[in-house]
Amino acid sequence: MGVYPITKALAKAQELELDLVEISPKAAPPVCKIMDYKKFLYEQKKRDKALKAKATKVVVKEIRFGPQTDDHDYEFKKRHAEKFLKDGAKLKAYVFFKGRSIVYKDQGEILLLRLAQELEELGKVEQMPKLEGKRMTMFIAPKTKK
Repeated sequence: MGVYPITKALAKAQELELDLVEISPKAAPPVCKIMDYKKFLYEQKKRDKALKAKATKVVVKEIRFGPQTDDHDYEFKKRHAEKFLKDGAKLKAYVFFKGRSIVYKDQGEILLLRLAQELEELGKVEQMPKLEGKRMTMFIAPKTKK
């Protein structure tokens, strides 16, 4: 369109029935553009929505164990964990200690470390087993495919 002083630019915008939008206020002189502001906002919203749709959504799946989970239950839950990691979801495995079972926290940690070791080829440990209240939690993230 051209370079105009601010008063002429405003008059030109009114003449074209458009808006004078300040693009870069810190520049000397400030940079303005004559455009339809509502259309500009609409286009910007559309771009933001498209970027948001392309962003990867992180899914976290949980698996709960008891401190004395037997082998059959453990294997069953491990198969579910494998499926979750293959699908690309993060895994939150935790041991829940009920009542006085907190005295078996070493068994809970051994159980989680065993799970981490057996799922080593599918995912890497993001957070080692950590006791928080009555729960011992561990996070495993899926390995990225190359």
